[in-house]
Amino acid sequence: MLRAWASEFFTIFWVLLVAVIAGRIVDDSGFALWVGTALYLLHHLFHANRLHAWMRGGRSGRIPAGTGIWEEIYYLIHKLRRRNKRRKKQLIRMLEQFRTATAALPDATVVLGARDEIDWFNESACHLLGLRKSDLGQNIGNLVRYPKFAEHLKNPRHSATVSIPSPVDEAMQLEVRIVPYGEDSRLLIAQDVTQLRFMERVRSDFVANVSHELRTPLTVLRGYMETLNDGGQDLPASAYGKMVQRMVEQTGRMQSLVDNLLSLTRLESGPPKPATVVRVPALLERLCKEANVVEANEHTPVRLTLDSRDSLLGNETDLHSAFANLISNAIKYSRPSDTVTVRWSREESGCARLDVEDTGPGIPKEHLPRLTERFYRVEIEGCRNKSGTGLGLAIVKHVMSRHDAELLIASELGRGSRFTCLFPPSRVVCGADADLPDLPA
Repeated sequence: MLRAWASEFFTIFWVLLVAVIAGRIVDDSGFALWVGTALYLLHHLFHANRLHAWMRGGRSGRIPAGTGIWEEIYYLIHKLRRRNKRRKKQLIRMLEQFRTATAALPDATVVLGARDEIDWFNESACHLLGLRKSDLGQNIGNLVRYPKFAEHLKNPRHSATVSIPSPVDEAMQLEVRIVPYGEDSRLLIAQDVTQLRFMERVRSDFVANVSHELRTPLTVLRGYMETLNDGGQDLPASAYGKMVQRMVEQTGRMQSLVDNLLSLTRLESGPPKPATVVRVPALLERLCKEANVVEANEHTPVRLTLDSRDSLLGNETDLHSAFANLISNAIKYSRPSDTVTVRWSREESGCARLDVEDTGPGIPKEHLPRLTERFYRVEIEGCRNKSGTGLGLAIVKHVMSRHDAELLIASELGRGSRFTCLFPPSRVVCGADADLPDLPA
């Protein structure tokens, strides 16, 4: 910097010296001094014009050459230009990282201006709020038309949220929060809470269903116990025996409910057990024999067809529970004159297949997608389906999932139902004595 000013003062000195000499030669020092000053000003005007042209041209191209203080000015501007260029690249990189990060967010993020106009939004806002690029600059209230949202947009509370359906899909529930920042800007965040609301509803229904299932046997037990307490000694032996039998039945119903709930909890959250060889033919023979003994008075025979002697890699306790539930479920949804057929076979693809088929009245199609839900039961006239807990097929579904298997349900009114379990080839054992890898059950 000092060198530039020294050069500039040196230039002024020479201009003055030449002007003084020229003034003595022409004998007019004032005129010579005026000419020297004019030439010095023209020098600065020339460089100022070059600087102006360089700046207007976007400071592109090479740095202009100069002398004296102008050389220093050109250099400092060039240095500032390079620093700003680096800073601009850094800001662009940070902005791109911000956009990439916000675009990856599962929640819709929208930047709103002073008049609630859309300044920017991420990709999730397209899927959740239905926004498009052409919506930039539009008022968000004109695009998301829900009274609750409009009211919240006018009077937002920092800690409050509003729940609205998605403009894209009415079945999708969104939780919207508006966060102010800066002077006049606000950030709109919309989160998809459909699954959360569904889980809350399932939990509420679960508590209500468990309470209902326990209330009935408890009411029966309490009624009989009050009867026995008030005058049970005066009852005849036959009435006393019937009351005890009914109490045993209701106790068994509660025990079955508790056992099924514990099984579901273990299947959903418990760690998998090491797989062992499960001899399915022997297991099915035992289950069908037990079912025929229990149902002997109801005249619903259970027939077993073994087209394969293959075994499975899995947990025998879980498979026993699943198969028993399928057979019991088929009996409950059959009439005394119907039959239940259990078939164990192997497909050409290598998959093992279990079919539990009945000739009962069938199940209406609208109920089929929900049969594996907890406590979901279908009341069918003429069937013995009132004593179940509604957890059997839910247990079957979780057991199949743990064994990499698939549960298929088919039913036709008036012709019966068929429940099919398909096990992948990796779970099939052709002979119970084969060497087995360790697999989770």
